[in-house]
Amino acid sequence: MARVLLINAGSEGHINPTLGVVQELIRQGEEVVYFTTEQFRHRIEPTGAKVITCDGGKFLEAFLAGGRNLLGRVGGLLRTADLVIPSVLEQTKRDRFDYIIHDSMFGCGRLLAQLLDLPAINSCTSFAFQENDFNRLQGHLSRHVPADVNQRAEQEFQQLANDVEAKYNVQVGSAYEVFCNPAPLTIVYTSKRFQPDGESFDKSYKFVGPSITPRRHDPFDFTHVDTDNLIYISLGTVFNRAVDFYKLCFEAFANTKYTVILSVGEQTSLAELGDIPANFIVRHYVPQLEVLQRTKLFITHGGMNSTSEALYYGVPLIVLPQNADQPVIARRVEEVGAGLHLHQEGLTAVELRVAAERVLKDASIRKVCLEVGESFKTAGGYRRAVEEIFAYKASLGITD
Repeated sequence: MARVLLINAGSEGHINPTLGVVQELIRQGEEVVYFTTEQFRHRIEPTGAKVITCDGGKFLEAFLAGGRNLLGRVGGLLRTADLVIPSVLEQTKRDRFDYIIHDSMFGCGRLLAQLLDLPAINSCTSFAFQENDFNRLQGHLSRHVPADVNQRAEQEFQQLANDVEAKYNVQVGSAYEVFCNPAPLTIVYTSKRFQPDGESFDKSYKFVGPSITPRRHDPFDFTHVDTDNLIYISLGTVFNRAVDFYKLCFEAFANTKYTVILSVGEQTSLAELGDIPANFIVRHYVPQLEVLQRTKLFITHGGMNSTSEALYYGVPLIVLPQNADQPVIARRVEEVGAGLHLHQEGLTAVELRVAAERVLKDASIRKVCLEVGESFKTAGGYRRAVEEIFAYKASLGITD
């Protein structure tokens, strides 16, 4: 039995894909200690992992202090080191680990791997980046920023890197290394079919597809739901306070043949929405996997989890990205022909309805979605991820 330290102080989109992996590791005899922010304790403990945490509010504050541009985000990740590293070291000082799995973005995992002298595995919950791709992206984004702003960002990054190296005796490396946490093995939760330039990655990247596992939830009654004409709308679990957009959806689909399930999250009260059309079912939360298995179109923010879950079940998409990696995912959905990428700003109800009807009527879009979904299923999911982890362990001579 090997002992695993998993570092992931991220968002729900970074946590969810790891749950099946952790559960399977434990089922096969591994012990897992999972470091994250306190808000995710209740999601992880049912897997059987021991959970250790830090303050999520402080983590987010440190991360966002770097600003909105790419180098600022990189600097934000370095700013979290003073919260994450001492917290992990203190809470695990009596523990011995055989290897570490760290998120590709959050949690200073690569630095902790150095400090603890552990073999590392990278858990990549969005599209994977190679260094040349990251550098091209950074160069492209910097062209849209004044030179003096870029210069200050470079200087701030270098100062933060120097401070972390001096304080913790680690090698920070480049902005790419901070942002993407490269490791000898990277588990990517998509397929080569959906990953941009998927065939260009070497064998250290294992494309295992989405890690989809059943979720605990209250039952949802589909008895009186017309699933032949079902549209599902959700902007995810984080940046989902969008009353004006929800009202626009009412305007777009009220008094049509469609049944619409709308998930508005916990930040929006149903009273704010006013009169809800008779063909809408509006909830703060719905069991997304169950709904997606019955829906004909998903209108989404384009988070990697939501996008992957929809395509897993062959559901066409209209993507209205909000932030983070969602614009990249939206472009990829349109690029492969799995749906449309729309901009929420300035969108009218008529434009949304026309786009929905276009996607629903286009057999070629449905065909692509089924093909991508099949590539996800054959990639293997969390079971394949654990197979690759065990193969990596064996290559290093790590025995139970």
